[in-house]
Amino acid sequence: MFNRILVVCDGNICRSPTVAAMLKLQKPGKSIESAGLVGLKGHDMEPTAREVALVNGLDCGEHVARKLTSELCRANDLILVMETRQKERLSLSFPEASGKTFLLTHWNGGHDIPDPFKRGREAFERIYPMMQQATLAWAAKL
Repeated sequence: MFNRILVVCDGNICRSPTVAAMLKLQKPGKSIESAGLVGLKGHDMEPTAREVALVNGLDCGEHVARKLTSELCRANDLILVMETRQKERLSLSFPEASGKTFLLTHWNGGHDIPDPFKRGREAFERIYPMMQQATLAWAAKL
């Protein structure tokens, strides 16, 4: 049912590429991509996000950040966001995608996963298990 999955955060350099890599590990047969609402186009992953993933045994691979577009929304069956405000903003900007947009934590509490950008390594370490638990919950449903 959900074969094409898009993971969205703000800049597409911290949370969404990490979660996309997590989901790819859990569901290798699915097409999984990431993008950002503001998308720091052309940037690699934030170094601390990459380091924390590696310490936890996750290789996120190559990454080039991009901005969310209506084409990406149309091309994907499921869109996962990190925060309620992102879901609201996505629904306003891309109303055609509102019915297929869900919080990453939909199956485990529905809470926001805070943005760690420019908040130090501890912030990245704190959200990593949140992302992992939410990703595992989605993987069990996909």
